[in-house]
Amino acid sequence: MTDSDAASTPSDVASAFERHDAFAPTDDDRYALDSTAFDVTVTVTATDSGKAGAFTVLVPVPTLSATVADPEAVAPVVEDGWFDTFERRLEDAFDVAKTSYGDPPVVDRGPETVRVELAYESWDATEGVADAKALAEYVEGTWVQGLIPGYDYVGVAADLRSQASQNTAGDDGGDRSGTPL
Repeated sequence: MTDSDAASTPSDVASAFERHDAFAPTDDDRYALDSTAFDVTVTVTATDSGKAGAFTVLVPVPTLSATVADPEAVAPVVEDGWFDTFERRLEDAFDVAKTSYGDPPVVDRGPETVRVELAYESWDATEGVADAKALAEYVEGTWVQGLIPGYDYVGVAADLRSQASQNTAGDDGGDRSGTPL
């Protein structure tokens, strides 16, 4: 096996990505997920264990201060607390996956972006691809749940909050968030 072969996606996994309607191949042997508000990418490499592949899901999300109209309004202690809570909540990410994983999620905080990396191996290509989508959507949902009331949000945070409030409105425009199922 050459170095270029090792970097390419195994063929059965590539076929599973092609069959999945939420992923599109990129120019750098990755797959982009289009069902989230973030630029999620997935890479898969071959394993020596006979598994379908080793998946790495990368989800970059903005920090709290990067999503508000006045970043100075977010005190450092609030930003730190928000990040710590987000990181702890991600410890449960693999509860939504069917495949096993080795290491806990890697969460790296930059000045404006938090980079979440989830790595796992899957015996089944289709299941591994479905898990990539579920894990990315878990990160997105966890990030949205962590938005703190009282700030004037902009960008992706404002868009997601707007979508959420539209989803709670009934056909008549009334709030149905408290309506029993």
